[in-house]
Amino acid sequence: MESSRNITWQSSNITRKEREQRYGQRSVVIWLTGLSGSGKSTLAFALEKELFAREHACYVLDGDNIRHGLNRDLGFSEEDRKENLRRIGEVAKLFIDAGTIVIAAFISPHAQDRQMVRDLFDEGDFIEVYIDCSLSACEERDPKGLYKKARAGQIPNFTGVSAPYEAPQQPELTLDTEHQSVEQCVAKVMAKLDQRTL
Repeated sequence: MESSRNITWQSSNITRKEREQRYGQRSVVIWLTGLSGSGKSTLAFALEKELFAREHACYVLDGDNIRHGLNRDLGFSEEDRKENLRRIGEVAKLFIDAGTIVIAAFISPHAQDRQMVRDLFDEGDFIEVYIDCSLSACEERDPKGLYKKARAGQIPNFTGVSAPYEAPQQPELTLDTEHQSVEQCVAKVMAKLDQRTL
């Protein structure tokens, strides 16, 4: 599909900096990546609750939720996964411009695709958080019953079973959700955010 050439970016009269000053925070994308069942969504919504309690403007972009609406036309082929993340990255950019803290929870299995999203942002606006949990632990949890279906051949291209997951080599933060509580993990993210002066 050819992109229209007859478009011009319309700039707001309110700058990102002015919005950040109004909210008393710096906008940022916190990108949670990890296997299905590793605890991304649980952590994302717990972190959102903590930020909200501290009166920060924040919002979670969750993989399943996004596929209910914005990306419901996409499947799970490599091409569709890439497009899924590209769209999320663009949405997150809008949130950043709005002065909001974005918590994005996506398996995002390929390093190249995560880099594509990172490249959309200025230095310091993207914090990659690797949710480190072993495949065996994720499969044991299997909160949605997906691993069981994948092992039975009912779900093709399932990350960790029939499709690869490339763990981040240099994430800004790694969280061991297999051995640490949600509260401990939230505290570590908050400490990371405090370093950049929320």
